[in-house]
Amino acid sequence: MTKVKLEQAFAHTLSRNDKIFVPYIMAGDGGLDILPEQIDFLAKAGATAIELGIPFSDPVADGPTIQEAGLRALANGTTLTKVLDRLAETKGNRDIPIVLMTYLNPIYLYGTNKFAKACLDAGVAGVIVPDLPLEESALLKDDLTRHEIALIQLVALTSPQERLERIASQTEGFLYAVTVTGTTGTRTAFADQVGTYLHNLKQISPVPVLAGFGVSTPEHVQSLSHYCDGVVVGSKIVASLNQGKQTEIKSLIDAAKSRSK
Repeated sequence: MTKVKLEQAFAHTLSRNDKIFVPYIMAGDGGLDILPEQIDFLAKAGATAIELGIPFSDPVADGPTIQEAGLRALANGTTLTKVLDRLAETKGNRDIPIVLMTYLNPIYLYGTNKFAKACLDAGVAGVIVPDLPLEESALLKDDLTRHEIALIQLVALTSPQERLERIASQTEGFLYAVTVTGTTGTRTAFADQVGTYLHNLKQISPVPVLAGFGVSTPEHVQSLSHYCDGVVVGSKIVASLNQGKQTEIKSLIDAAKSRSK
């Protein structure tokens, strides 16, 4: 019950009055051999779930840090098939839910039903496909639903209310609230309307709302999660892992804990 596992992990974190923290890492950055070690470190550091990126040659939603990580992973020979195989081999050794972030083209080439089945076999709880709009989500959703994999939707800061409500009603697992206009990457500040935007999403979403894109400091984690259920942190995690700065990662995760406030 992979989707249920994601929901349970989120509910458990929120029941402790902590906020959900989902770190993003690029599969194969540093080699797939170390992927289980990276997942284990993040789980022990207190992450609620892990978003695992699949390297892609045309990553339209990714900023420079994640693009560079993707290029390193591709140079290591990382593919969607190899990532799923590695996750399947090691799923008995982990408890933390895994959410895959990939683009539609690799899924389409793999085959949507085959992909969904492979996700189930690998213990993947959810999938994020940033270039799959809500209107086209039937291309994938039926197969994922059949195998109990959540299809997580993203919403944009610039979307009108009617669209926000439609997406919120369709997302599974959580609602991914993009807090900037543009691609991923660290930011020094967020627009004034972000708090209102996140508060509004909390009112209309039946599942947890997580803020992502640009979150790069403990202060960002605390300020954004004040308005929603937690955060997704990508570029800062990727850079810190690449530079061996595990203490920076731990401080980000600790910022989501109630005791740190």
